[in-house]
Amino acid sequence: MSLDYGTLSDATDHLHDEWVLHQLVNVLDYARARDYRGWDLYDGESSRLLRALPVDNKWLNLVFQQAVRRAPVNVRPLLRVEQRRNFMGIALFAIANFRAYELTGQRRFLDDGRELVEWLVDNRSTGYSGFCGGHKHPLQGLDYRNEPNVPGIVGTAYAVEALLLAAAHVDDRYREVALTAADFVFEDLEYATHPDGARIKYKPLDTGENYTLNANALGARLLINLYEASGDSRLREAATNILDYVAAQQTPEGGWLYRDPPESSHLSKDNFHNGFIVESFLRYGDVTGSERYASTLDTALPFYRGLFTDAGAPHNDERHEYPRDVHSSAQGAVVFSMLGDEFAQPVIRWAVENLSNGKGRFYYERRRYYTKRITLMRWCEATMAHGLAHYLRRDAE
Repeated sequence: MSLDYGTLSDATDHLHDEWVLHQLVNVLDYARARDYRGWDLYDGESSRLLRALPVDNKWLNLVFQQAVRRAPVNVRPLLRVEQRRNFMGIALFAIANFRAYELTGQRRFLDDGRELVEWLVDNRSTGYSGFCGGHKHPLQGLDYRNEPNVPGIVGTAYAVEALLLAAAHVDDRYREVALTAADFVFEDLEYATHPDGARIKYKPLDTGENYTLNANALGARLLINLYEASGDSRLREAATNILDYVAAQQTPEGGWLYRDPPESSHLSKDNFHNGFIVESFLRYGDVTGSERYASTLDTALPFYRGLFTDAGAPHNDERHEYPRDVHSSAQGAVVFSMLGDEFAQPVIRWAVENLSNGKGRFYYERRRYYTKRITLMRWCEATMAHGLAHYLRRDAE
């Protein structure tokens, strides 16, 4: 499909929706041509060279994992890292395809959305209380190793959103599958009351010694989406309790650290994780009409806006400008579009001008003196497809 909506230079003075649609179609074309398969950020253990070695060693796994994560150029072909579909990435691509179908009426977007959602259902994690999913590659940590298909709330939250869109466009049976994800949250993630509300684990294998704040916010967003689809007041109550807990962890500056307690992570108040939290509070208000978190957002929104330059370039966190991550640009497009804020336009424009080839291929990050021109299918392409689609559907939110 070819859409001639002008060149990048045509859009520098004014970001037209037609130009953004052109970018979205380009991203989806790039991913579709590769069957939505590609490399991911922490996929070093998918190296055929590593798997051919006669030992399975934690430190060796970490060397391969961090080598592909930190290298200034893409060493994955050299290390023969396999390209796969990613559960969260497929969810984001499904959402973007359904939105592209709504915008264009082009049947191929509907067909791709249907196929991708069916893949999510077929490739969900099994042995858990409800619908859920996780990465298809192993992930070595210092304390433990995540095996493939261990589910997490982040990918599951976006997969549920994709299923609910499929229910609207394809078949209502997807809604019934999505509703079972509530049991995953309550049972496998051990939803539990807390003095500030309630909280959940990021993954079932977590010890409960710390809690990831953006994951809790996205869990609440999952539940409020299911509440909208079902009218089940229990889901709204649980979402409220989790967001009460997240709101209580807000720092005086208006942002959120990565974990509770803060010392359990090296991450500070980074850009896109704070974007996930802000998005979740906004979504709660959109669905319920409640202003329960108005004061939380009154301080969160100026802080979040301060994580971008006036030109739309994302800061890494509240202390560091670099690296400027494409994921932060994509999430900025989502949040500012939800707010009806025209600042979404320079955020998108900066990402296209500085982190893409202008033809649908996006790059990982901009360092102070160079750009990592590595294209990761989930981290770059899927997140930007989602952000661009969200911007184009802003009037329908």
